[in-house]
Amino acid sequence: MGELVTKRLVVRDWDLGDAEAALAVYGAEDVAQWLTPETHVVRDAQAMRSVLHAWIEAQPNLVAPAGRWAIVRREDGLLVGGLSLRLLPPYEEDFELSWQIRPDQWGRGYATEASHAVMRWAFDQGIEELFAVARPDNTRAIGAARRLGMEWVGETTKYYDQLLQVFRIRPAELKRV
Repeated sequence: MGELVTKRLVVRDWDLGDAEAALAVYGAEDVAQWLTPETHVVRDAQAMRSVLHAWIEAQPNLVAPAGRWAIVRREDGLLVGGLSLRLLPPYEEDFELSWQIRPDQWGRGYATEASHAVMRWAFDQGIEELFAVARPDNTRAIGAARRLGMEWVGETTKYYDQLLQVFRIRPAELKRV
């Protein structure tokens, strides 16, 4: 993907040097409580470095346009979060967009701004639809999905063996946002 640049942000590949800053995202309990069962809570910088190493190594082997990226604020280079596009289990047919923002940066529209850039890029790669899933009590994620222009399409236990709200967006819907 290279870099995607928005008005305030840069969406870029992860780097091992991001470990300390990434820990402020993935090590935060307010973020970790909502991560999928496959994503482990990260407790220290060394563990975060190991996670980033795995993500960096896996990136070239993912089915396009899947990937994991850092979200960095342009004005000062602060790493404010991460996002990913990946195939949802168990059938790996549906692409999920997910975002994680460090709690001290919540409410500033970073998830929406970065996600819009990645959605446009994914649709340019030929993806026909993207999904976001959230637990019913994850009101922040549900709100973000709606701000992204995603449509609620129902509930399911299909993806992670837990009840999830499912949101979807297609290219024509993104153009209206």
